[in-house]
Amino acid sequence: LSKKTKTEWIITLADGQKESVAPKEVESHTLTSTIPPMNDLLIEGEGRGLGSEGREALHFALKAELDVLRQACASGEIRELDEVFWCDVEARLKVVGNLTLKPVLNGTGVVLHTNLGRAPWPEEAVAAAARAARYTAVEADGETGGRGHRGFGAEKLLCELTGSEAALAVNNNAAAVLLALGALARNRKVAVSRGELVEIGGSFRMPEVVEAAGAQAVEVGTTNRVHVSDFEDALDDPDVAVVFRAHTSNFKVEGFTADVPTEELVALCRERSVPLVYDLGSGVFHGSGLAGLEEEPTIQRCLRDGADLITFSGDKLLGGPQAGLVVGAAPLVSRLRRDPLARCMRLDKTILAALEAVLEIHGLGESFALRRIPALAMLAASPESIGATEPVVVNWLKAKVPNLSIESVECEGRVGSGASPVAHLPGPGLSLSHPDMDAASLAASLRRPPIGLYSRVQGDRVVVDLRTLIGETVFNH
Repeated sequence: LSKKTKTEWIITLADGQKESVAPKEVESHTLTSTIPPMNDLLIEGEGRGLGSEGREALHFALKAELDVLRQACASGEIRELDEVFWCDVEARLKVVGNLTLKPVLNGTGVVLHTNLGRAPWPEEAVAAAARAARYTAVEADGETGGRGHRGFGAEKLLCELTGSEAALAVNNNAAAVLLALGALARNRKVAVSRGELVEIGGSFRMPEVVEAAGAQAVEVGTTNRVHVSDFEDALDDPDVAVVFRAHTSNFKVEGFTADVPTEELVALCRERSVPLVYDLGSGVFHGSGLAGLEEEPTIQRCLRDGADLITFSGDKLLGGPQAGLVVGAAPLVSRLRRDPLARCMRLDKTILAALEAVLEIHGLGESFALRRIPALAMLAASPESIGATEPVVVNWLKAKVPNLSIESVECEGRVGSGASPVAHLPGPGLSLSHPDMDAASLAASLRRPPIGLYSRVQGDRVVVDLRTLIGETVFNH
């Protein structure tokens, strides 16, 4: 058997004649006839010590891995019932090692990388979530034994940290916005600046979110310029129930522009008795002075400016798990809490525990938060501290992919996830090349298990930004 092209193989028969076959035919010529009966595989698996969970579990694991092997052979890949096969069977029996969601290393320099899960959790949040995974008093009152208030701990901390009257936590910020607009403006209208009709990740657009909430968007001003008089005209319509403001964190408009300061919009909303809902997106508690965050408004400041409700994410600059957080006026938060959508958007007990742990960290002050929360620690890291990781990363890379050529370079990272899109985070990095692979192939080889490293392809080289690798203990093993 010899491979001719990606889609064609040559089989040499016993009499010396040759046949051209497709990959799927290779399986029927070679693989199927060499797979032992399942009973023989079960006996061998038990002999390898894989039968502790019972013969039924071993049977399912073998069957699943045989399916993977057949699919690989059908696509032209040479696979055998070798030690790799049996290691894969063992991993499948251990369950966790076989999961699709596997930990990876972020060498992209994008601190809040949406495709890599945004903010990595602090150790305290991981421990809190693991502890809450068992029976947890998530909705039980310890004193009365009756039903308690879900999310009370996290919401209490949110109020203490921001100075808000009330708080609510749901499963992400898009859900928080949808809930706020639905609870306050369903079957009515929402006034929003044309320059803030943003599109967020996954092609979700603000007009569609307003429509999904059961409301109608009233577009105010123009794309580049909006004045308070434009909002006054919009609020002449008595059917406008909410003024909505979205922080344009994932793009920047420059040139001939005009906007209405939040305090002026607040004054108008109070004059007309219409609530102002402000979607901050990323949301900054601590670290507002860090590079890249200078133009990100803090939650506390927006509340002081008078916004009635503020929504923001838990897995961005807060540095915790995915959550949509709402803070603001108690009567409005109460309306959100009573809305039928609120139950559809509630947080799992493990996420609530992790969120509470992250908020506790923030409650111990900015310097503590910048040390303990990984995303903030990466943003706060100096070039010298980032560069200190270079030797161990280089050794790890050489062990993963032999014959690498590695050079030190300067990188420009990003905050990520829509925060400060034009701000650069300069710091040290590595430029990689390989004599037998182009840049795309090299990047793919770095992403392979057991621990994949995600990098950037720039021209004919692969670039690894060291900023987003600080604190990773895998390089020391």
